[in-house]
Amino acid sequence: MSLEIVHYNDPVLRKKGEKITAFDDALAFLADRMTEAMHEAHGIGLAAQQVGRALQLFVVDLRETEVEFDWKIDGAKTPLELFMPMVVANPKVTVARKTPTVSLEEGCLSFPEIRGDVVRAEAISAKFQDAAGLQHTLECTGLFARCMLHEADHVNGILFIDRMDKVVRATVDEAVKALAKSTKAARAAATK
Repeated sequence: MSLEIVHYNDPVLRKKGEKITAFDDALAFLADRMTEAMHEAHGIGLAAQQVGRALQLFVVDLRETEVEFDWKIDGAKTPLELFMPMVVANPKVTVARKTPTVSLEEGCLSFPEIRGDVVRAEAISAKFQDAAGLQHTLECTGLFARCMLHEADHVNGILFIDRMDKVVRATVDEAVKALAKSTKAARAAATK
């Protein structure tokens, strides 16, 4: 059975992740289980916080998407099949000044059925380590950049609803409050 994905209002979602220092079998196992949970939920990214662990760790898999984007990993346009699913530890994501932004609808596995427009940079660069601790560089655009920004936010305790402008946030507020209430009730029932 895969890991359970926690929902909004679980305190772990607001915790900044601890830096990964041990690149061992336990980390590889956690990353594999996170990838399994992400695939079962039909997601393209999943952060450790979303499975109850406050770590600087997330997984990404864009192989099944039909949206166009560009990338270079370690300076080369390596086929996605050769490096995805991708394990990202200790990410440092940067957006160059004057990078164009775009507003697109996003969802989040910790917010089932809640979607809203979020403005994000169209291109990013990133430095990170993989599950073995090897250093990598990434440049990407479009959905790949958006996914990296979304998951990097997660490992820093920032949620996609925090990035919505007030008008968009108002359209999902009722659903977010209902989710928070059901999460709280589920946690209370689990502790009985």
